[in-house]
Amino acid sequence: MDETRDTIGQFPPGRYGRRRAGAVVGPGNNATRRVSKWLTGLAALVVVIAGVAIAYKLYDQYGDREYHGQVLAFETAENSVSITFEVYKPAGESAVCRVRARSADGAQVGMAEVLITATEPRLTVEYVLATTDKPVTGELQRCYAASLADFS
Repeated sequence: MDETRDTIGQFPPGRYGRRRAGAVVGPGNNATRRVSKWLTGLAALVVVIAGVAIAYKLYDQYGDREYHGQVLAFETAENSVSITFEVYKPAGESAVCRVRARSADGAQVGMAEVLITATEPRLTVEYVLATTDKPVTGELQRCYAASLADFS
């Protein structure tokens, strides 16, 4: 049985549903293609600009600023934890550092915000945090700028 190009793609009527017509090549399609590429490019540009704006806002709100610190050591007792941490801040500025303690099951058993008024840009602080249960760790959550009016 010989098949020709005209017979390939011929299906019995009604058996496979309605078939779409083939793509029509003409002057109208090039304009449509140009518009869809333009719209796709514009949509991509809007998505990129929105992503950059969201990233900037989140970095501004939560990003690493001039105030930060790190735990150097901690020592646990039955109802307290002694946390030694280092604070970095602008010279002459006050800072607040939030410390916390956790129990063996991960529950928070103590938390405090420590006001740091020293003028040095880098200093070591030792703080004893009272806890409600036996702690297994002491953590420095974050440091941030603070005014003395916040703690009166």
